[in-house]
Amino acid sequence: MLLTIDEVLSAAEVEQARTLLAQARWVDGRSTAGPLAREVKNNLQIAEDCPTLAPLRQLVLQALEREPLVFSAVLPRDIFPPQFNRYRAIGEGEHYGPHVDAAIRLVGERKLRTDVSATLFFSAPEEYDGGELVIHDLFGTQRVKGKAGSIVIYPASSLHEVTPVTRGERLASFMWFQSLVPDPVERRLLFELDMATLTLRSEHGEGALAARFSTIYHNLLRRWSV
Repeated sequence: MLLTIDEVLSAAEVEQARTLLAQARWVDGRSTAGPLAREVKNNLQIAEDCPTLAPLRQLVLQALEREPLVFSAVLPRDIFPPQFNRYRAIGEGEHYGPHVDAAIRLVGERKLRTDVSATLFFSAPEEYDGGELVIHDLFGTQRVKGKAGSIVIYPASSLHEVTPVTRGERLASFMWFQSLVPDPVERRLLFELDMATLTLRSEHGEGALAARFSTIYHNLLRRWSV
């Protein structure tokens, strides 16, 4: 499932983030890539020891926690600490060629399974040319160039890429989630059932049918979660 959610960050939060990003220390993004991804990766990332990294992560995590659609779509069990990247119009354009995210990431000494990937945009689409997030999966090829403050959520198993930036600069955060429901089909069914239940309640209020929908949802979540 691919889902774009607008206004995860307010305009004020986007400006706050961009102020911090302007003060950040950037390093070659290939330093955090695996052997295969390193061959196709050409961007910058914030250094792990940069002082602005902690407040940026806090800003992003707080925004994710208050957005109910993120919880409904992902059903997060854990999240890899958000990272931040920068693509510039240098040479033929910084980019990240076709790749798939590593299935397992280390968070300290813990191993995190990457079920869901997400990109949160800080740059407005009119600020740069190129820089599209291209996702190839069973739902076809999707090209995403989100509004500043929006997030796109998609399966971490998808082959994806960022096309070369040929004008301006693309600033974004990227992250991975381990879901309570590992199976993507089950996760999508739960999301659709949750959305249908919300629609039923908004149109008809609380009642026996809404309660039955909610019961089915929670019993399926209980059955499928790990």
